[in-house]
Amino acid sequence: MVSSASEEAGIGKYLEGVLKGQQMENGTPLTSLPHCISDDEDDDEYDDYEVDDEDDDGPKPVDLYGKFTWKIEKFLQINNRELRSNEFEIGGYKWYILIYPQGCDVCSHLSLFLCVAGHHDLLPGWSHFAQFTIAVVNKDPKKSKYSDTLHRFWKEEHDWGWKKFMELDEVVDGFVDSGTLIIKAHVQVIRERADRPFHCLDVQYRREIVGVYLTNVEKICLHFVEEQRGKLGKFIGDKARWPSFCAFWLGIDQNCKRLMLREKSDQILKLMVKNFFIQKEVTSTLMMDSLCSGLEALVGQTNGESGKGNAEEQTVPIVSMENDMFVLVDDVLLLLERAVLEPFPPKNEKGPRDHTNDVTPGEDTNEDSIQRDERRLNELGRQTIEIFVLAHIFSKIEVAYEEAVALTELDKLSIEEAV
Repeated sequence: MVSSASEEAGIGKYLEGVLKGQQMENGTPLTSLPHCISDDEDDDEYDDYEVDDEDDDGPKPVDLYGKFTWKIEKFLQINNRELRSNEFEIGGYKWYILIYPQGCDVCSHLSLFLCVAGHHDLLPGWSHFAQFTIAVVNKDPKKSKYSDTLHRFWKEEHDWGWKKFMELDEVVDGFVDSGTLIIKAHVQVIRERADRPFHCLDVQYRREIVGVYLTNVEKICLHFVEEQRGKLGKFIGDKARWPSFCAFWLGIDQNCKRLMLREKSDQILKLMVKNFFIQKEVTSTLMMDSLCSGLEALVGQTNGESGKGNAEEQTVPIVSMENDMFVLVDDVLLLLERAVLEPFPPKNEKGPRDHTNDVTPGEDTNEDSIQRDERRLNELGRQTIEIFVLAHIFSKIEVAYEEAVALTELDKLSIEEAV
């Protein structure tokens, strides 16, 4: 058990099977939404954001999500080195919470971990991915202490959490109410789904994660897009290579061009999962959901369906979907120049917000804010996918160009030697 969420064991195996993708985030203690610990939430207000997957086989994210509350009475009188909650079942697996009232290998801190129950009895090679939020509840809900992380639980790491969840002095100050300490857990088991590339969070839990990590997702998307635009801009700005590339491209047969401007969607999605599967940050779980929303938007756009945003917010697409293929919608020369010249849409001044400091206990995020954040996540995912697809397809075309240049040079050398 450790206090940060860096993990490599099992990741390679996970990614091999996942087109199928998922996401995740960080073990660094973060203050999450007070909204996040309410066990009495009404899910109805989130129904409009659930993916229509009634025909899907297997468990849905909502079936793999659950909550658990542990009330520890006479907490200040307990002298045990460690305390273990009752077992609870979420996502088809049994779990328990383990705490060290005086710290685990540390002093003056409460240590807290989520553990797999009965791990010794599980079959060899078992593992399960889960994102979870742990909260120690304060009498004033705004002061409750939260941390979020994602971890692949397996034989060697069947428990995961924080050695320094909070200082012991803090526990006494407002967290023990009438001698009782309350700990709450939200657990989302994440399963590889061949029929759903990215969605992995229960819709309500996703909303709560959005409230805290939307800004982080935005930074990841902006950084990726700007990085790719910079590479493409550098290529276009090369006064020797760009004209040469244009001549190469214009000389290619139209049928050959059509083949080069498309790529199988499963290959792209696999690469995207690997690229955005950030092991040390909770953001990547939400990042995958954002990409899934973007993918759905691309499919809807291809089918002529209206997007989630207003009509004036819709942009001219770069990529379309044809059966199991991503296809560039225009000539690659025009799309490259457009990608470099058109800036990524800036953050809307009216949203999204960082909800960490402006949501009061029990307050439901208003509908306008929910819709605004969802539109932003949708747009971030869609444009990130488009730039990813464009950059990937161009990289293959660039390889063909480099090979053509090399062959031309060889022909020149052969001619010179012959002369």
